[in-house]
Amino acid sequence: MDPILRVENLKVHFPVTQGVLFKRQVGTVKAVDGVSFTLNRGETLGLVGESGCGKSTTGLAIMKMLPASDGRILFDGEDLAGFKGQRQKQFRRSVQMVYQDPFASLNPRMKVRDLIAEPLEVHGMAGDRQAVQTRVSELLDMVGLLPYMADRYPHEFSGGQRQRIGIARALALEPSLIVCDEPVSALDVSIQAQVVNVFMELQRTLGLSYLFIAHDLAVVRHISDRVAVMYLGRIVEIATRRQLYASPLHPYTRALLSAVPVADVETERRRQRIVLKGEVPSPMNPPSGCRFHARCPMAMPQCHNDDPPLRDRGDGQMVACHLAE
Repeated sequence: MDPILRVENLKVHFPVTQGVLFKRQVGTVKAVDGVSFTLNRGETLGLVGESGCGKSTTGLAIMKMLPASDGRILFDGEDLAGFKGQRQKQFRRSVQMVYQDPFASLNPRMKVRDLIAEPLEVHGMAGDRQAVQTRVSELLDMVGLLPYMADRYPHEFSGGQRQRIGIARALALEPSLIVCDEPVSALDVSIQAQVVNVFMELQRTLGLSYLFIAHDLAVVRHISDRVAVMYLGRIVEIATRRQLYASPLHPYTRALLSAVPVADVETERRRQRIVLKGEVPSPMNPPSGCRFHARCPMAMPQCHNDDPPLRDRGDGQMVACHLAE
């Protein structure tokens, strides 16, 4: 395997302060608290979990849009912490992001042509006017839009079309890695499938690598090669798509999968639904031991005190649970 991205014990903590003139720190929000994983070249790694578990914060830290409190992020074997000047600019070209809300991520005062051409101009790749127009037309065609649409504004498009424009903009600099932050969650279900198919076709033709952040396990199953499950700032399980959906090991993963709707009525009626008790604990004061033990239907006394590390079972499936030892 050839890892394009390696994340080692990543932590992103935010201080909580009180006071107006003399602020003092009264706590720390541990949004991401010791996350480790690898993303191989040409692979799609799905990152899933409930809202507030730290998925998007992880993505923003990888993009260097949020500072890491601890740990390392390596891109092509190089530590991002050492990227400065020209190397930083090269990294910005190589790693792009597709955001959740396509309308909020596009300037409403700019035509589509200018939105897509802007990164080319910033990085000195624009060329003359004709070259820019040709490149914009190529990018629109790659995401399933027509060249004449370049003269329209974002509000003249549907949600799915706007997300395609966001993808075209991300592709403009020919990146090797794209961080997709819930890119289809704001779209209708029928449109979600179309946009996911665009991602998959682009990966086949361009050899892209994706970190695909989502909370919809049905979408993740369709697009991902491997899946990492997050809970309260930690990864609790990493497995191939087949392993995760056929034999999930962590109780939290099982609970998530039991909540995914099934089209067949009889299957839906027969299967066992796992209902978790209580609320997700605050990241300011996470539980001792296993962070899931307060809601886990299978918790043992050991879970209250001992924090299980993420272990490889020998078949590539990794899990942080005492029951799977």
